[in-house]
This record gives sequence, structure tokens and C-alpha cells, in this order.
Amino acid sequence: MEFRMLGPLEAWHDGVPVQLGDQQQRFVLVVLLLNANKPVPPARLTEIVWAGRETRPTLVRSYIKRLRDVVGDATIETTPTGYLLRVGEDQLDTARFARLRAEAADVRVDDPRRAITLLRAAVGLWRGKFLEDIDIDRVGGPEVISPDDSYPDVVGDLAELELESGDHRSARDRLRPLVQADPASQKHAALLMRALLAGGDQVGALRVFNTTRDALARLRMAPGPVLRKLAARAEQGDPPSSLPSRPGGFTGRAAEIAAIETAAAAGRRAVWVSGAPGVGKTGLAVEAAHRLRDRFPDGQLLVRLNGFTPGVDAVDVGDALSELLVELGVPAEQIPATVGRKVTLYQTTLWGTRTLVVLDNAASPEQIRPLLPDADGCLAVVTSRRMGDADTGENIRLSPLPPGEAAELFHALAGPARLRGRTAEVAAVVTRCGFLPMPIRVAAALFRRHDRWPLEHLLRLLEENGPWGEADGIAAVRVSYQQLGEPQRAMFRLLGSLPGPDVGITGGAALAGCDVTEARSLLDDLHEVSLLEEAAPERYQMLDPLKEFAADEPSPGHALVRLLDYYLVTLAAAVHAAYPFDRAQLPSTSDRSCPVTPVFADADAGLRWIVAERDNLVAAIRYAAGHALPEHTWRLAVLLWRYFNTTNQFEDWVGTLELAWRIVSADPGNDYGQAHVLLRLATAHDRRGELAEALERAAKALPKWRRLGDPRGEAATLCALAIPTMELGKHEQAIAHLEAALAKYEETEDRRGEAHALSMLGYLNELHGNLQVALHQHKSAARMLREIGHVQGVAHALNNLGSVQERLGLLAEALASYTDAHAHAAEVGDHCVEAYALNNIGNVHRQRGRYAEAVRYHDKAREVAANVPDADLRTQLYLDRAATALARGARQEALTAGKSALDLADGNGNRAYRARAHRGVAETLHTMGDHEGAVAHWAAAEAEFAALDLPEAGEVREERSALSCACGPR
Repeated sequence: MEFRMLGPLEAWHDGVPVQLGDQQQRFVLVVLLLNANKPVPPARLTEIVWAGRETRPTLVRSYIKRLRDVVGDATIETTPTGYLLRVGEDQLDTARFARLRAEAADVRVDDPRRAITLLRAAVGLWRGKFLEDIDIDRVGGPEVISPDDSYPDVVGDLAELELESGDHRSARDRLRPLVQADPASQKHAALLMRALLAGGDQVGALRVFNTTRDALARLRMAPGPVLRKLAARAEQGDPPSSLPSRPGGFTGRAAEIAAIETAAAAGRRAVWVSGAPGVGKTGLAVEAAHRLRDRFPDGQLLVRLNGFTPGVDAVDVGDALSELLVELGVPAEQIPATVGRKVTLYQTTLWGTRTLVVLDNAASPEQIRPLLPDADGCLAVVTSRRMGDADTGENIRLSPLPPGEAAELFHALAGPARLRGRTAEVAAVVTRCGFLPMPIRVAAALFRRHDRWPLEHLLRLLEENGPWGEADGIAAVRVSYQQLGEPQRAMFRLLGSLPGPDVGITGGAALAGCDVTEARSLLDDLHEVSLLEEAAPERYQMLDPLKEFAADEPSPGHALVRLLDYYLVTLAAAVHAAYPFDRAQLPSTSDRSCPVTPVFADADAGLRWIVAERDNLVAAIRYAAGHALPEHTWRLAVLLWRYFNTTNQFEDWVGTLELAWRIVSADPGNDYGQAHVLLRLATAHDRRGELAEALERAAKALPKWRRLGDPRGEAATLCALAIPTMELGKHEQAIAHLEAALAKYEETEDRRGEAHALSMLGYLNELHGNLQVALHQHKSAARMLREIGHVQGVAHALNNLGSVQERLGLLAEALASYTDAHAHAAEVGDHCVEAYALNNIGNVHRQRGRYAEAVRYHDKAREVAANVPDADLRTQLYLDRAATALARGARQEALTAGKSALDLADGNGNRAYRARAHRGVAETLHTMGDHEGAVAHWAAAEAEFAALDLPEAGEVREERSALSCACGPR
């Protein structure tokens, strides 16, 4: 006998369908099948199938008797604890499906073809929706755990394997119905787009993307990076690439190129190219990457690590990962704060792709190990002056070019017409260049620019530069430098001391003390003779050997101060445009000026400038700190805080501000700078869940603002004190801070500040059960923020308002508030508030008994929050997932989520969350029958709530008093 539930209920015996009787009899059979090989008490059967209906005592026995005549070689046993349907694993399609899926997972890596066979068999068991002809409410209702969600997962796993094996047509055909049924499923839409692109159907792939994008828009969501990358491929025909153009006139290096191609073909993880400065490491890596485009169709990326760049710190691992993630299509605001989570996201994003990554100018193996792709089918090409280790890839050591290849390169770059019959002279030129590609390129550019020069003149100039050529081929650079006009020479020397990795036209103008037009001309002149590289339109960088040469004569200090003034004044203007509600709290820069500071027309223009100059700004802070420029140090760091906060770049946020604090704290009379730095450090530590550190910084800042007579700064610091104070459970003290802040905000007519303080007071009143007061405060906050057009603030306020409405039983109003909060948060890209809103919508569905919808919204919240490093958010998501799991009978899932919430609350010290987590774990363990295990959690919850003077203490006591088991009061 074979029972089938993956579709309409069916039973088959020896290939013939079996009649299962009337609906009531079918309900009884389904309950037994759902509890296969476990006894079901007659009373429980009656309660499930005939809930609320009067039944005869003999009714269950009569149906069991009829079913015994139906089930064939399966048996229904009468045990002391109920009726037990005994079936083998292969007699039940749900069990067979689970077994096939598990077996496929076991062999997926070692034998993907076997995994495909097993998954095809598993998918073939499905004939429709799980028990689609059965009223689920008559066989267990919310206690029935449907495997319907497993079907799309298995189809996705199978399609992925089929794509990897080259069978894109099978993947396409099985994915289409899934995507039509659920166009908002990004995973399946991405797989279908990959299948269509593999078959050359770019139009079809774009149709899938547009359909999924529209479906997500209805949910106030946007397509993720994988879908966006696939859409870009469909539109442009090329994968995302940050490779520079191929080096012109590339010649030779056939053996080295072949070695890289062989490593790629063999599925190696990395190749490490090492050699002296100017030997052509980067050029080789870029040329190889271009040649391997077809092998790596999902992307070719390049990140410059500045390992040996003069005057510039090596790029740290976190920043390199951020750059790579942005190149891979991950929005900046979704990039995690910690290096560990960045590595996880990076490797996850690469998984299933064939992507090549060039890691240029590595300082050490330690710097690049986290950047090496783990995914099969991906390759990293590393360049460095030093050799790699055994685990960082196959080593390729570059020597100077053979004389013939060096001459061939010079011919290709200088033009053959002027070199016919001059073999000996060309050989002498490349010899003076040390057979190194970089100086050969400089010499060729110089010769090409001076079309009246005979080759002998170039050679004589090279020879006049004596030992330079013998040592490292720098003679060509020196000659090219000597041929420049004085303005170009001055600019070249200044760029040698540049603190950051590159410079834009306006930055160059500030550095040189000229106007933008002249700076553009000077930089273009240097680029023309190969002394600069154009990294992006009107943005230039200098190769390391050239920068070493240029820095041989230090730049005058006043030039670098001009550059720092440019960064400071322009950053202030950009922040003023990008974050208009921060204007009143920005440090003054009126004592500095810069004639070339651009005007930002809108918020987007200001933000684009900050993003483009981000690395230069961090480098400028470090330079200023090391060169006795404290005012530039702390003001740049404070001005950057909002950008780092909104994009979750905690390492540089805290790092730059801690550096600023070390500098500004050395001046005991600088209350103004110290107050600003401490306030922003307090916020950063609070966001990271470091509550003690946040309190310490804010407490130090408060008296400084008071001495300065700055009520806005005082109010902001009182709020910064209130939040960690509240999270540590000192609610009365937090309320006092917030009420004082509210008075200061009212005094200064700061409507945004007023709304923020009111919203926080509303949250605390909600915690203490003062719901009508909280309702009024949140409504007032939302109204104020709407009036001033603060969209992000409105989203926060509506989330808080919805929470109070939910607790008052106003579920329709709460749902409306949460939905509006989600829309506002999505509009401004605030993923933290967006995740809270989605999670809260799920809570409303749980209260309405719509558990499937609740789980769906919790899942969406978890996706949005995946890269938001907010400890409170993560704890709240676990708490609510646990509550929903318990409500629908998924007890083990509820216990796991509850314990995860408890771990997080213990880690960051949030006592209210810890109390709620203890209560949730206690309720779950009680439901599971583990009363002894629950007792400690009941006691901890009650004690913590009582210590916080929260009404939940009485609720827990009342809940326990009704229990007669060990969970009851002792």
C-alpha cells in the first residue's frame, strides 16, 4: 500500500487506486498518516476531526474498523494510548520525499549527477499542493506543518545543479511554473534568469526581472544584488566588471599568461604574481583577466590594496571587502559592520558564480586570505612585491622582460615608423629602462610626444641620468619628469605626497593652489606622458614606483593643508546637502575656506561626493592626526559620522573618531571638539550594543556641552545617555534624561529633536503599560516629523505607534501604521526600520491567527535585516519568530529562536529583552513538557521584570499561579 499526500489524498495498492471512503473517513486517515507510527488517542482524534461537534462514542471505532479494511498491508494497531497506523518509509510519499532530499544533500558535492537523479525523483512525487482536497482545519489546523515550502526549495536545488551541469533547458522548464506562482521569490527568479541567459534568451530574462521587480514593489521591497547583476547582464550582454582597460601594447609574458590560464582551467583558488616595482605585475594580471572573461562570465573585479603605495596606508580587509561587495552589486547600506560578517556575505555572494577577482598590490598573505574566493569556479589573481605563502595560490615570480620582448613593447608603444632599422638603439633604450615595462612605457610616451626627436636624443637623455637606469630603470621616469614644464613638475611632486589613493580635478586644484581649469590641464598633461593613470573620469592615481620617485622631494606643508581645507569645507557642504536635518549639529568650519569647493544641488549630489572621496577622507583624517593638525582631524571625523552610521561602516566610524579623540583630548581647553567627538562615539558604541562604553562617552560629553552653553548639543547628549540607560534597565533615569532633552529641544524650537525625545518617552511609557500616554506621544511625534518632512523619522515614529496600537487591540490601525512605516523606510533605504516594520506586520498576522502570513513577513524581515548590525533588532526578530513558532505548534523552532534571543540579550546587556526572552523560553519549555527546565527561566523572567518595575512581572506571576505542574509558584 502506498499513501500519497503531496497533492490530492490518494492510496494505491499494486498499481491500482484504492477508494478511501467518505470525507469523514478520509479525515481520520489523514490524522493517522500525519502521525504515522505514533499512537493517536481516540479522544484526540475526535477533538481534531469533529471539533465542537457532538459525536457518538462509537464513531471513531467505526471509522477505524472501515479503514482497516482499506489500508491493505499497512496496519492500524490498537495500543494502550491510541490508534497507531504502522507504515514503512517507502509507503508514505512525504517520508520518501524527505529521504530523497537528504540523500541528495549528502552526495551533492562528490556526485552531483547522482544528486540530480535523486532530486528529480523527489520533485516527481509532487502532484499538486499538499493535501489540496482536504480541509486542513478538520485534520489539525495550525498544528499541521505543511511541506509545501520544501517543494520550491528542492526545485531550486535541482535547477542549480542542472545549471552547473549545463542542462539549462530542464532548469528553465521546471522553474517557470514556480516563478509564475510566486514572482516575488528572488531565488527562483534568479535561477530562471540564469537558465534563460544560458540559452541566449536575454529578452526573456529581462521579462522575468521586470515581473519580479513589480511583485517586490507591491511588498515595498526592491530586487537584491543577484537579480540586479543578472539584469545588467541581460541588458548589456556583459557581466559586472571593474577591470581597467587592457594595457596598450602588451607583449610577451606568454609563459606567465599560460600559467594563469592553466590554474583557471584546473579550478585553482588563486595565483600569486610577485616581482619588483615596475616589472609589470598589474599589467599582467589585468591582461590575463581580460583574456579569461569567457571563463568567468559572472564578473571580473579589481581592488587596489595599496600594500606598497608610498604615503598611503594599506587597505584593511574590511574596506577591501566593502569595495568588493559594492562591485558585486550589494548596496552600501546593506554591507555588514564586522569583518567576519562581510566575509560571509562576500563568499555567499560569490557562491554559484564564476567570478575572477584581481587583488592588486597586496601587502601580505594575511591581508588577502579573507578575500580569496572559497566558491568553486572562482579565481583570485594576487599581485605583490613579496612572495605569497603555500596556501595563497600558485606563485609566479616576474623577472624583467627578456631583451626581445622589451624591444617589442617599445616598438608597440612608440610606433614602428620612426624605429625602422634602429634595432641597436632600441635595445640600448630598453636596457637603460632595466627591461622593466613601467619605465619602457614612460620612455615610449615621451618619445611619441616629441615627434621631432631622433632616437639618439632620447637615448642620450637616458644615459645622462647615470646610475638610475642601472639600478631600477627609473631613468626613463627622470627624463620624462625633466621634460615637463615647471607647473607640471610641481603638480607631479605634490601628488607624490598625496595622503589618499587618488585625486579628483577639484582636489588637484586645491592641492596645487590653482583653479579647476588649470588643474584639469596639468593632470591631463601628466596622464599623457604616462606619469598618471586615470582611475575614473577626471580622477587620477599614480603608480607606486612613480609615487616613490615623486615623493623623493617632499611637498610643502601648506599645499597639503590646502588639500585638507578642501576636504573639510567640501565635506561640510556635502553633509549639509545630504543630511539636511543634521545641519544644526554640524561643527563649524567657518575658519577655513577653499575657493574650488563645489556647490551641491541636492542631497544625491552631496552623497555622491562623499562616496567618491570616502577613502581619501579617511586617509586625510589619519594624515592630519599624524601631522599636528588637530582641528582638521576631529572635524573631518565628526562630519563623516552620519554617512558611516547610515551605511553601517562601524570600523571606520569608530576608528576615525577614536583617533580624533586621542588627538583632541590632548588639548584640555578644547571642550567644543571633545563634546562633538564624544557624542558621536557614544552613538556608535550604542549601535554596536556596547552600552557601558556608550554611557561613558555620553557622560563625559554632557558637562562639556553645558560649559559651552549649547542647548542643542546638551539635548542630543541627554538622548544619547537615555538610550543605553534605558537598555540597561534604569528606566526612571532614562525618562529623566529624555524629559530634560525634550525641554531643551522645545527651548531651541528643534522639532526633529522634540519628536525624537517624545517617541522615546512613548516607548518607555509603553513598556510600563501607560498605553494611552504612549499613544498620544507617538502620534504627536509622527505629526511633527510629517510637518517638517523627515521621512526617516516618520518611519520610526509609525513603528512605535503601531506597537502601542497593537497592544491596545487596535489591530487594523496597527497594521496601517506598520505598513506606512515600511513604505517610508523603504523610500529612504533605512533597512533597520524596514525590518522592524515587516516583523511587526508579521506580529499582527500572528494575533489574527494567520500563521503562514506571519512567518512570511518574519522571513522577509530577516532577509532585510541580514546585514544590519543592530543588536536590538536581531534580538527582537528572534523574540517574535519564537512567539509565532510557538503559536503554530513548532515548539523546537520556538525554543531555538528564544534561546538565540536570550544569548543576544545577555551579550549586550539589554535587560527588558532578556526578561522577555526568559519568559518566551519558559513558556516554550512548559508547552514541551520540560517543566523542570522551565522553572529557572520563569524565575529569571519574573525577577528581571520586577527589577525593571514592568507590568509583565505581574503577568508572569499570574500565568504561573494558574499552572499545577512544576512551573507553578513555589
